[in-house]
Amino acid sequence: MTTIADTMVDILAEAGVERVYGLPGDSLNGFTDALRRHKGVTWSHVRHEEAAAFAAAAEAALTGGLAVCAGSCGPGNLHLVNGLFDANRSRVPVLAIAAQIPAAQIGSTYFQETHPQELFRECSVYTELVSVPEQLPRVLEIAMRTAVERRGVAVVVVPGELFLAASAGRRASAPIVATQSVVRPADAELERAASILNSSKKVTILGGAGTEGAHAKVMALAERLQAPVVHAFRGKEFLEYDNPYDVGMTGLLGFASGYRAMESCDTLLMLGTDFPYEQFYPSKATVIQVDLRGEQLGRRTPLDLGLVGDVGDTIDALLPLLEPASSSKHLDASVAHYTKTRKELDDLAVDDRDRTPIHPQYVARLVSELADDDAVFIPDVGSPVVWAARYLRMNGKRRLIGSFNHGSMANAVPHAIGAQSAFPGRQVVTLSGDGGLAMLLGELLTLRQSALPVKIVVFDNSSLNFVELEMKAAGIVNFGTELDNPDFAEVARAVGLHAARVEHPSELRPALEAAFAYDGPALVNVVTARQELSIPPAVTAAQAKGFTLYAIRTLLSGRADELIDLADTNVFRRLFD
Repeated sequence: MTTIADTMVDILAEAGVERVYGLPGDSLNGFTDALRRHKGVTWSHVRHEEAAAFAAAAEAALTGGLAVCAGSCGPGNLHLVNGLFDANRSRVPVLAIAAQIPAAQIGSTYFQETHPQELFRECSVYTELVSVPEQLPRVLEIAMRTAVERRGVAVVVVPGELFLAASAGRRASAPIVATQSVVRPADAELERAASILNSSKKVTILGGAGTEGAHAKVMALAERLQAPVVHAFRGKEFLEYDNPYDVGMTGLLGFASGYRAMESCDTLLMLGTDFPYEQFYPSKATVIQVDLRGEQLGRRTPLDLGLVGDVGDTIDALLPLLEPASSSKHLDASVAHYTKTRKELDDLAVDDRDRTPIHPQYVARLVSELADDDAVFIPDVGSPVVWAARYLRMNGKRRLIGSFNHGSMANAVPHAIGAQSAFPGRQVVTLSGDGGLAMLLGELLTLRQSALPVKIVVFDNSSLNFVELEMKAAGIVNFGTELDNPDFAEVARAVGLHAARVEHPSELRPALEAAFAYDGPALVNVVTARQELSIPPAVTAAQAKGFTLYAIRTLLSGRADELIDLADTNVFRRLFD
């Protein structure tokens, strides 16, 4: 007998799905048994369903195709929720199969009863409960199509017994993959944009994730406008490389040159970005925004013109309407400022004459230098994201993914599971925080069990470091952020990974080289400076006041050693070098 689950797995295979991430459970047995019998789609076992959803999100981000995760009823699929929020906010196509209690028991407060179709509604573009066998496979196909076309999460909730019901088959349909379309604004809107840009003396481009695949076109646009190019974090991998117009990032993770190029322009041209921080937008400039999704327009800052279109398609239509800029003054000044800022940042990423603790900037710089030309980098949320933003160098082949919109701790290793599963021959490197690694520490077992050769670089500063910085900026004495860590290298060795602990800068390069060369999963636990400050490009008066209050309150609470350590890490060493 062909079951509904068999038909579901056949449809997934036709769409190019190669694996399903998850944990088995009794309500999911019909589905996992269909996977066992199928020759094309495999089961990718993880130790926590949250990791399954993160893994699917990473695979979808890197391949552009549909990725799938699954969870059993009640607590099983409920664990998916954080990773699904991440996938939906990252705009990647993920299908979640959420098994449900027996249909006849729904509404009776049965064992493990929840209502997934309600729980997942906020983190999905489609969610539906299957009540009778006749709804399948149509509901599955609608869910898949919605996830692919709207680039988000679709959830199908299936009572466990329905997986085992006899399938009525289905009429053959075209495989569910993303369609290709040309999307650009109307001619009149393009002419309005050209009129604004042609009359502007200082144009700055801000590009985000929507510039994927449009690198050459953005470069041609920047050349025509003589415009510096600032990138949001999700635009870094698509815009930073081979870019003579690059002036770096702005925002909390960025640095002064990106902020200045935006603040000093008279027209800001936003390309495929949902950069969220209002305080970093220019205060007086004319703003034009191009985005494929019209609902994004004007969400972050007031607009003078909003255009709906694919970035590449829109540039193709806009470029012939633009006159060559008459002056490169704004570009030259912005690039010069970036060159100066870049040198200042690079001067911090040194071995500090083998003094301890190790500067995290040096760790990130060495990771970038030693990693493969097509490596996938995945930083944990927190301070590793700062160092990744500032020191990882992109080249057009490398990828940089993470929980950049949802901002979840513990994303790096679970994302790496999906990345490495989808690309088994490609180097995948995490920049893991000690807090993030510990939160889903069990996924080290997944790496060993599935023989995934992920390279984990741990920034071990025994603290929730970015939270401490936020406390300092708000004038709050650090509290509740200290982590009493084990030696993560010993933990990794105990579960079967290659591992090393690094306490001195001179040990770092050989440890990373050995880990990167190892044929299997490897972890390098690096003891880094806890008090390293990652200052945003524009420090507000409130933040300056906050740091002052923090210093006073820390002294009054009898913790002067923290201030001495802070000064030693960030000021005195560099003054006397």
